[in-house]
Amino acid sequence: MFFGVSTFIQPARFSKVKKFLKFIIGLALLPLCWAFSQALYSLLKTVPTGTSVWTEWALPTGFAVSSLGFFLLPRPFRTYVLAHEMTHAAWGLLMGAKVGRMKVGKSGGHVMLSKSNFIIALAPYFFPFYTGLVIAVWYAAGFFFDLSGYEPWGMAAIGLTWGFHVTFTVYMLSRHQPDVQENGRLFSYTVIYLANLFFVALWMIAIGAPTVHGAWTILYPETVAVYRDVWNTALAAWMHLKPLFANRTAS
Repeated sequence: MFFGVSTFIQPARFSKVKKFLKFIIGLALLPLCWAFSQALYSLLKTVPTGTSVWTEWALPTGFAVSSLGFFLLPRPFRTYVLAHEMTHAAWGLLMGAKVGRMKVGKSGGHVMLSKSNFIIALAPYFFPFYTGLVIAVWYAAGFFFDLSGYEPWGMAAIGLTWGFHVTFTVYMLSRHQPDVQENGRLFSYTVIYLANLFFVALWMIAIGAPTVHGAWTILYPETVAVYRDVWNTALAAWMHLKPLFANRTAS
C-alpha cells in the first residue's frame, strides 16, 4: 500500500544532497521533540475539566473506541486513502499549487499537484483531516444552533476521528511510503511528531485556559534546557575522545 504526490522528478544528485541536509536537520530536531513533549505534558495539566463527566470523558472514550476498532474491525482503508489524498490537495492549495487528477483506492492513491514540498508531502501524517472537518462543522453549526447540550457528542466525534488519524498514521508509517522516503525517515518522523504535537497544543489553546503566551513560556525554557544538556553532553564526550584522536595522530 502506498500514497504519494505526483510532481516533477528532481536530479538524483540534487535529491541526495537535500536528503543529507534533511537528515542533519532531523538530527537537530530530536531534542526539540523531547522539549515539546515535556511542554505539552505541562500544558495538559492546565486544561480545565469538562462541564460534566460525560464531556470530560467523551474525547478519550472516542479515541479509545476508534483505536480498538482499528485492531478488532475491518479497516476502512479507502476512507483513509480519501483523507490522505484530500489532505495533500488541501495543503497544496494553501501553498499555491494547482490540483489535478486524484486517485483513491483500497490499495493506495495519489494526487497530481503542480508543485510539492515537505509540508505538502507529510501533511496527511500530521493533520487529522476528519478531525478538522468535524471541528469546522461543529463551529459552523454553532453560529446557527445552541450546541451546548450536544458537547459530549462533539467531543466524542473528535476523539473518534483523532484516534482514526493516529492509528492509521502509525500503521502507514511502518510501511514503505514514498512521501517519507522522499524526505528521509529521520527528518520526516521528527517533523510529523512535532507537527502532531503542535496541533494538539493548538487545540488545547482553542478550547481551554492555556494561551499562546502561556504555552511559549513553558516551551521556551524546556527547549533551552534540553539543547544546553545536549551541548554539554556532546562537549563532555569530545573531551573524553579528544586524547584518543591526539594519540592516533601522534603515532
